Amino acid sequence: MTSAAIYGCSGHRLTAEERAFYAEARPWGFILFRRNVDSPEQVKALVSELRDSVGRADAPVLIDQEGGRVQRLGPPHWPKYPPGAAYLRATNDPAAARELVRLGARLIAHDLRELGITVDCVPVLDVPVPGAHDIIGDRAYAQDPATVTQLGRAAAEGLLAGGVLPIIKHIPGHGRAFSDSHHDLPVVETAIEELDAWDFAPFKALSDMPMAMTAHVVFTAVDAKRPATTSKKAIRLMRERLGFSGLILSDDLSMQALSGTLTERAEQSLKAGCDVVLHCNGDLKEMAAVADGTKKLKGEAKRRAETALNRLVRAPEPLDVAEGRARLEAALTGRFDAAKGPDVGEAPADEVMA
Repeated sequence: MTSAAIYGCSGHRLTAEERAFYAEARPWGFILFRRNVDSPEQVKALVSELRDSVGRADAPVLIDQEGGRVQRLGPPHWPKYPPGAAYLRATNDPAAARELVRLGARLIAHDLRELGITVDCVPVLDVPVPGAHDIIGDRAYAQDPATVTQLGRAAAEGLLAGGVLPIIKHIPGHGRAFSDSHHDLPVVETAIEELDAWDFAPFKALSDMPMAMTAHVVFTAVDAKRPATTSKKAIRLMRERLGFSGLILSDDLSMQALSGTLTERAEQSLKAGCDVVLHCNGDLKEMAAVADGTKKLKGEAKRRAETALNRLVRAPEPLDVAEGRARLEAALTGRFDAAKGPDVGEAPADEVMA
């Protein structure tokens, strides 16, 4: 039976030990990072190996392909894409930016589908506030919830049209965090009414999406003791106040915002109401510890997982790739070049946050 987990792997091809672990642990899906990427042929082979290891041709394979600082596939085999903020900066017209965002996501979906990758950890629906940590920064589409909602939906629609599932993140919002949850636990002390009007608004508006990824952030107005990922109160808020009925997966369990052993983190996340837990770094010992705290995917969680996969379109909408890339580059002239990429700083090679 499939387990409620998604795992990474260590390199360009699976080791014998990884194959054996996946065959026994039987995770629902997998996630790729830059360490797993060399060439199109190699990535296709790795994706096939991952699915073969669990005996499921439809096992979802995820990647973080936002553009800008968070892009696992890049030159020379794949184009660079701009960060979320670049689209609105290029035009200052939300309607025009929406078309550009959708086009960018549709092109990314083409790249991923060619490799057999079926899920992209996009769109970022976080709305930054002044002074917040720049871990979100230009990954955000805009600085207000209404525009983030418009552009986030455009990205999700572009992915879906191209046969790739989107994941809205980081529910219920990471834009107000004043620290990086890779290293510390952010604590947000804002009143629920303000959170509802600002941070939560894009997630409520896109509650029809198939999947969402949690924020490792404490919202004291919701639960003063636990980050959203391991908080029953926060998961209940996502389901009831935000109206999200799709699959909820944790952000990476190895991030230092969470406390306890990896086994405990997995147990706490699933007990809180996450449907699936995510572990990214490909460390086999750590994955085994996560597996010890992971349960079988069953009941409502299994139904939500199946419903999400059923949203994959079998025949993507037509796309002239060359013409689309030319349009995108022309619209973003001076800010984006298909060969060189956006003029922004690079993230660490394996920035984990999806």
